[in-house]
Amino acid sequence: MVPGSQRRVLKDVLPFSAFLMDSFGRRHNYLRMSLTEKCNLRCQYCMPQEGVTLTPRSQLLTAEELLMLARLFVREGVNKIRLTGGEPLIRPDVLPIIAELRKLEGLKTIAITTNGMNLTRLLPSLKKTGVDLLNISLDTLVPAKFEFIARRKGFHKVMEGIEKAIEMGYNPVKVNCVVMRGLNEDELIDFVSLTERKPLDVRFIEYMPFDGNRWNFKMMVSYQEMLDCIKQKWPNLEPVPGEEMDTAKAFRVPGFQGQLGFITSMSDNFCGSCNRLRITADGNLKVCLFGNSEVSLRDFLRSGATEEELLHIIGAAVGRKKKQHAGMFNISQMKNRPMILIASTVHTHILRWGSQPPQLQSKTFPPILFQSALLSTYKFRDSPHHQFARHYCSKTPECGFDSKTPHTDAQSSSLDGTSDQLTHTDAQGKASMVNVGGKAVTCRTAMACGKVILGPKAFNLVRANQLAKGDALAVAQLAGIMGAKQTSSLIPLCHPLPLDHASVTIELLEEEHAVIIKATCQTMGRTGVEMEALTAAAVATLTLYDMCKSVSHDIVITDIKLLSKTGGQRGEFHWSPDS
Repeated sequence: MVPGSQRRVLKDVLPFSAFLMDSFGRRHNYLRMSLTEKCNLRCQYCMPQEGVTLTPRSQLLTAEELLMLARLFVREGVNKIRLTGGEPLIRPDVLPIIAELRKLEGLKTIAITTNGMNLTRLLPSLKKTGVDLLNISLDTLVPAKFEFIARRKGFHKVMEGIEKAIEMGYNPVKVNCVVMRGLNEDELIDFVSLTERKPLDVRFIEYMPFDGNRWNFKMMVSYQEMLDCIKQKWPNLEPVPGEEMDTAKAFRVPGFQGQLGFITSMSDNFCGSCNRLRITADGNLKVCLFGNSEVSLRDFLRSGATEEELLHIIGAAVGRKKKQHAGMFNISQMKNRPMILIASTVHTHILRWGSQPPQLQSKTFPPILFQSALLSTYKFRDSPHHQFARHYCSKTPECGFDSKTPHTDAQSSSLDGTSDQLTHTDAQGKASMVNVGGKAVTCRTAMACGKVILGPKAFNLVRANQLAKGDALAVAQLAGIMGAKQTSSLIPLCHPLPLDHASVTIELLEEEHAVIIKATCQTMGRTGVEMEALTAAAVATLTLYDMCKSVSHDIVITDIKLLSKTGGQRGEFHWSPDS
């Protein structure tokens, strides 16, 4: 049944195969087929840090099975097929497959999404065999950053492939760029500039959640934010009319040869006009990229199902397709395949703590966000320093303190820079806040740490970001920052300090199944920030315990200590095992 509001729209295009039409009247005439799970890059978004288990070759679709399914879908009304991966161009028989697809009557468009590494070498054959459209994945224009993200060299190969495609007459050449805060949102203008003299269609894609990519809301740069940024440079940016089924909102800078677009899967979904189905390399049908339900067409094929039976199986799956996906926050909590195992549109990248290759440790990149969607209402500032490890920074308004009970800091000190008497007591031995009014204002820093021994089960769940409560590491980091800012409220005699900088970094110790948390605080003030650093470390460890306690009660918090402090009148301190 077609809803009444859609009858007029659809009557001119009927008849269309009932097997490829869902209960909301959407006609699925676009099929994406993954040729392989393998890839010649190791992009940190697409490939989870722990890697993926590839499907045994015997369980992947053969060329004959792939073509049989393609013929079936085309016969029912599919007129566009996109070949994806993994990386489709590393499949040895990719050209013969394309040649056979080209023979299918009714198939108007054959497209390929590629990382571009093999593109220059294969382009003449691809063009001759009948590839109509090219999508090339490229998330940065900085060669060294490309190498860091992809764990492989190859930036210049990709750029050469783009130039070759233009030279061979592909117009437009689509460039897919997934935009992630803290990684490449500063390159928006550079990407748009590419469209000035080249027939490129640069498509900025909102960062989407898949298994293993540690998606979070704060890392996603929305369509509207990207558009506002670009309009600051080109206020005359104008929309380009598109087709009803287009996934991208298209724009053009007047006078530019190419155009740009935004794929807004997260902030403004286009589910209502979705016409796409996907077949994975192992033969599973996915009716929604973000859905976790799949139907194995391979198994039915190999069990001897007839074409008619396959059509009923396909029709049942399409008929169950939901009106729209679950929304960005729900999707991030759902079990789904890693992107490399889905026939998807893009190859994108995300960095995880401690993953930088040694040869790039001396180079500078924007900080990598490591935050939780569950805590998206908190406001905080990025660190002004571009570092691999994520540093959360906060600046709080300067606030005073009540010094009705004057007390002078003890002047006597021992050789190691500590005082010979307690400083938070008055002459009568009662608790009293230290009067620091006479001290010089200096830049003071402190670092503290703590260790949480999780045990193997909790450790593996935390590392894979599979805890039911969410991203434990991100929540612990943010809790540590909030703890540092609230130190004077938690520790009665601590002075309220305007923190110039507060950061929490986390290291995973595989062999010990433990997490090391380090907190650093800095202020321009008259007293030190040791307590802020210690509070941050303690709160972060306690938060990690709370996130994991439903999994194991065998968790140990240990070794909370001050590692260093600088800037105080008693000199510097650096912890050592002998101190």
